[in-house]
Amino acid sequence: MRERARNSMSDLIVLRPQGLYCPAGDFFIDPWKPVERAVITHGHSDHAREGMGEYFATRQCEPILQWRLGDQDVTALEYGEKFQLNDAIISFHSAGHVLGSAQLRVQVGDEVWVASGDYKRQHDPTCAPFEVVECDTFITEATFGLPIYHWPLTADVAGDIEAWRAECEVRGEAAILYAYALGKAQRILAELKPFANGPVYLHGAMDAGVAIYREAGIGLIETERVADQVNDFSFAGKLILAPPSAAGTTWLRRFGKAQHGFASGWMQVRGNRRRRNYDRGFVVSDHADWNDLLTTIAETKAKRVIATHGNTDALVKHLSAKGVNVGTFTTSFGEVDE
Repeated sequence: MRERARNSMSDLIVLRPQGLYCPAGDFFIDPWKPVERAVITHGHSDHAREGMGEYFATRQCEPILQWRLGDQDVTALEYGEKFQLNDAIISFHSAGHVLGSAQLRVQVGDEVWVASGDYKRQHDPTCAPFEVVECDTFITEATFGLPIYHWPLTADVAGDIEAWRAECEVRGEAAILYAYALGKAQRILAELKPFANGPVYLHGAMDAGVAIYREAGIGLIETERVADQVNDFSFAGKLILAPPSAAGTTWLRRFGKAQHGFASGWMQVRGNRRRRNYDRGFVVSDHADWNDLLTTIAETKAKRVIATHGNTDALVKHLSAKGVNVGTFTTSFGEVDE
């Protein structure tokens, strides 16, 4: 049945003003307010925030946290490595979202809950693939929880991006592609590598994250920083990667005549591209689409599902109609532009 998930004494994870809380372990999962002990699923700023006393994260996530949050007290663990906080036995399992992203498996006695964080099932050369973890209760994201969302193969989209760059070259234009600085940018650079038509030129906000991925052994196309080019350098026919926050700023004056594109799952809906005034939209998402949400929920064999952040209404309605015990947690995830 449909319900707002209510905290009960038997729940392993409950909703508190600071975030998702595990009473048996006395820790929070991706808290949005300062707490003593935070277990972090990944490095995006709506899930990993400053001000926590102690952080727990995967080994690959640690340098991302240090980059984005500054010097922090981080306990880094491998995927599948069990650790104990009070009465809770915990382990990280790959979420397939970005480098170092994880689902959190929490066990107390015989009861197992999994908090997914953000996740995807599509192949991604820049991070470990999603691992199905069976559980009694599954906390799932619902960012793209509508039946309209079905992702194309990202390798094919990379071909479209390269074709767009080539079109811009013929017209003497720069091709400026906006993408989130953690995960999305690196995935695009990895998918463009087979085309070997580099370098791709990076906004300064992209550089540190790209370096972390390279240090982790992820293969990316050659890149250079925009800031390192001479003042009269011509960017005509070049692909420039920038965060969405760069759109409409004076930084763009350097490129002269240019086209602007955006890589995001939101580009599945053409109206989003028109409203944001982009010349091109490329459908690339680091979240599960509708079918993969349903597939994942079924594969966990969870008896109870709790949906968070995104299009929870459609997902809850669909699952409820199938007799699933489903509810929602109202969180602060998904409220920060990455």
